[in-house]
Amino acid sequence: MQGTILVLDGVSTNRIMLKVQLSAAWYRVAQGDRLEGLVPLVRRVRPDLILTAMSLPDGDALDVRAALQLDEELAGIPIIAVTAENDRNANFRALGAGIEDVLSQPYDDVILLARIRSLIRAHTTAEELRIQSGAQPVGMAEPAAGFPTLLPAANIAVVTQSPGTGAIWRARLKGNTRHQLDLHKIDDIQSLLSDRIPDAIIVELCDSETGLRLLADLRARSSTRHAAVIAIPNPANAYLSADALDRGADDVMPAGFCADELVLRLETQLRRRARSESYRDTVRDGLLAALTDPMTGLHNRRFALPELHRIARNAAETGESFAVMLADLDHFKGINDAYGHPVGDKVLVETAHRLRTQLRPTDLIARIGGEEFMIVLPNTTRIEALQIADRLCRRINGEPFEIRGLPEPIQVTTSIGLVLRRSETRSKKIRSNDVPDLIEQADRALYEAKGAGRNQVSMIASAA
Repeated sequence: MQGTILVLDGVSTNRIMLKVQLSAAWYRVAQGDRLEGLVPLVRRVRPDLILTAMSLPDGDALDVRAALQLDEELAGIPIIAVTAENDRNANFRALGAGIEDVLSQPYDDVILLARIRSLIRAHTTAEELRIQSGAQPVGMAEPAAGFPTLLPAANIAVVTQSPGTGAIWRARLKGNTRHQLDLHKIDDIQSLLSDRIPDAIIVELCDSETGLRLLADLRARSSTRHAAVIAIPNPANAYLSADALDRGADDVMPAGFCADELVLRLETQLRRRARSESYRDTVRDGLLAALTDPMTGLHNRRFALPELHRIARNAAETGESFAVMLADLDHFKGINDAYGHPVGDKVLVETAHRLRTQLRPTDLIARIGGEEFMIVLPNTTRIEALQIADRLCRRINGEPFEIRGLPEPIQVTTSIGLVLRRSETRSKKIRSNDVPDLIEQADRALYEAKGAGRNQVSMIASAA
């Protein structure tokens, strides 16, 4: 089964016809005939999409949307409304209320099924992003908590076959939207990619080749992959619209260009895009937080160990040497005992800053314990590793730590254990215990430095 669709219609023959049609397309179909009892029904069925008649015996499609918005777990379910007559004002009200699409009878089966596929796909993607981000469920057209009700002006690319069509469309849109409209020719994708990155792209479809290829191209490029795309056949063409939805368009206007309708659809798509971007940012921030030490801003152990394994694997493939260091602040417990943990934390932050400024962009530094730091130097010789380790020691002990609130600076030193992994020959195999062995050897070198009086570097040369 491709998903579950709830059909709401007070006319039984309409429900039966839709069930036959949707079942033939491998959808599971549930049915209802009125607004009353809708929420319990939706909770029980858990549909991926609701296909409702515009008018029900005890309400309408707008009431269906309003009822679902009261329940955060159901608010994101997309809705398609089917109306018996093409009432333009009623259709616009429905679109403005957050209903994803309105189809007037007799509608084309091809466009209906394409709409269903597109909306279920978008809803599934949005839900996956929301779950990964840990955000609460919200409707596809509703703002999340703390989400701005008025989005900032967006960059809209209008891509048409001829400059004349683009100029006409922009002129008709300009008085109805506050967004920046940039014109592009459909056969000049380079100008679109080199200009301002668009938040949304309006694409004219004049044939079954050029526009559809552009849609696929837009989805394949990193700069436009997440832009909202609305395709408009010119002239009207339901089959071309259906193809556009399957090729990656977020929305289509099968009846052709209409400025008022396009503005409504554009706002819905921009809000959906902004919410998805917010979810992506949250996911990225969460991943970054999981791999970062919150106090010092350095990488943490969770990031450092796999990265060390990657560096070791690359070194084995290229035959290059690399170094692993463990740096530990001397007598750090005494600093905490004498001045308190807040001062100790400031010492750690300053230590991280001093160490980081002495390293190359390709080097790895991570805080892996209380006052212990791991440093990995890829493609490094023995002499280079010793020089860097000595420089790190001098950077810590060469200047006392000025801590706000303390009358006198604190003298801090560090001990460093260094192990050099030399690769005389190339080998693509890295054993599972290689990384733990390297860390163990660096730790042994660190204890030798501590035992020799601290504030110094001790080195062990690891075998290949």
